[in-house]
Amino acid sequence: MTKRAFNFNAGPAALPLEVLQQAQEQFVDYHGAGMSIMEMSHRGALYEQVNNEAQSLLRELFNIPNNYKVLLLQGGASTQFASIPMNFLRPGTTGAYVATGSWAEKAYKEAKLFGETAIVASSEADKFNRIPDVSSLVLPENAAYLHVTSNETIEGTQYQSYPDSGNVPLIADMSSDILCRPVDVSKFGMIYAGAQKNLGPSGVTIVILREDLAQDSPKTIPTMLRYDTHAKNDSLYNTPPSFSVYMVSLVLKWLKEKGGVAAMEQYNRDKTNLIYNAIDNSGGFYRGFAQPESRSIMNLTFRLQSEELEKLFAKESEAEGFVGLKGHRSVGGLRASTYNAVPLESCQALVQFMAEFQKRHG
Repeated sequence: MTKRAFNFNAGPAALPLEVLQQAQEQFVDYHGAGMSIMEMSHRGALYEQVNNEAQSLLRELFNIPNNYKVLLLQGGASTQFASIPMNFLRPGTTGAYVATGSWAEKAYKEAKLFGETAIVASSEADKFNRIPDVSSLVLPENAAYLHVTSNETIEGTQYQSYPDSGNVPLIADMSSDILCRPVDVSKFGMIYAGAQKNLGPSGVTIVILREDLAQDSPKTIPTMLRYDTHAKNDSLYNTPPSFSVYMVSLVLKWLKEKGGVAAMEQYNRDKTNLIYNAIDNSGGFYRGFAQPESRSIMNLTFRLQSEELEKLFAKESEAEGFVGLKGHRSVGGLRASTYNAVPLESCQALVQFMAEFQKRHG
């Protein structure tokens, strides 16, 4: 077997080896049909089964209540940044946003194109190295929704608990941490996530939407951007990203076999504790970027004494088979993304490399 890289890419990210091997086996001939899933009609019984299975597995694993729709869409989370205000930001209402970093800012900027918006909490003054206190948020009286970014991939921060928005629908971008830990879905009006970090390959976007919010989108917005279009057509209004949906279905089966979301949270904490301990016990050679109480269990950001040293770390780690440890170009530094499919062995290897690098350059 070819040697697998230690893949710490931020997205598209590591997929479980067992899933890739299963997809490889079924690639040319799916269930005896004499063709690949990519060649099939999305109206046929075989694909319909895949579509239904992906939705029901997600319902089961994430404990999604019956009064929520599961939609399988395209266009990534970035399209949802615009779809949300188009569908929910009516004249005379305000879209409320919590500013936690690069992705929250992108969502906010899109909403500003469509109507009134307000930032109700922000950690910008601290360079987004923490999640702001959201325990007693004051929302605009006419708030249409409250939007949060559950996990900031670039800065490496994550909500430890979510705000209580009362009667105002809480909407969360969970692109980079969906299914990394159990969540009470009933607290949210909507959860959305691009698949390419924890759910599968790029190409499909998951939307979990409370039924009352899915019913009547404004008639003035394009058909494809209306939530009721996809809710009424079981995500088959147009040709879906069928191969990506199939891969999501395989990943969800894998997650179920691993013991589900609670077991995955423990596994993720075991992995990230290893790396955070290596950072914290390095005597200041490595410095965590995110404040400890806001640290992410999906994206671990850290710095070294100088940019030269960081570049050297990235270069030497690549030579040792590590991929994706360079921080995002907008903030620099280093970052290890430890999504569900990243094995414990990769994290152990990284900790070993970090210790050796410190010996050589400390």
